[in-house]
Amino acid sequence: MLQRVQSIFLALVAIAMFSVVFTSIWEKTSSEGTETVVLTALQMVHSKGEEAVNTVNTFYIAALAFLSAAVAIGSIFSYKSRLTQLKLNLLNVLLMAATIGCMVYFLFEGTKYFEVKTNQGAFDIGFYLPAVGLFFNLLANRFIRKDEKLVRSSDRLR
Repeated sequence: MLQRVQSIFLALVAIAMFSVVFTSIWEKTSSEGTETVVLTALQMVHSKGEEAVNTVNTFYIAALAFLSAAVAIGSIFSYKSRLTQLKLNLLNVLLMAATIGCMVYFLFEGTKYFEVKTNQGAFDIGFYLPAVGLFFNLLANRFIRKDEKLVRSSDRLR
């Protein structure tokens, strides 16, 4: 049933993971303010002044985020089989962890552009959204297990 509370949590997972693609993940500016590196889900741009010096494709982050959102939506519509939902949510945890791993990898790649190690940079909202998705996925799993336990206990009473 689509009106269950875990469907709302899974929809929030999908929204969080779709939002990763459209928000900035990380940015760092040199102490002089002349160089910047901006990491998004699609590319990392190193610029000096107004000119882009280097651009790296980071579409792996976007692909993993879209795949994670698609799995969450698929999990919503597999409500008839709670065990399948749990398996899809486990897969989704792995996809979100891989998304975070790719973000961290490209974050460390972005710091290599600066010769002087100044600050660590600013984490934007896109960096935290997969963690929010993991939290909502955990809540959805909890309520799916609760439903499964309720169904099994009512089957025993028959």
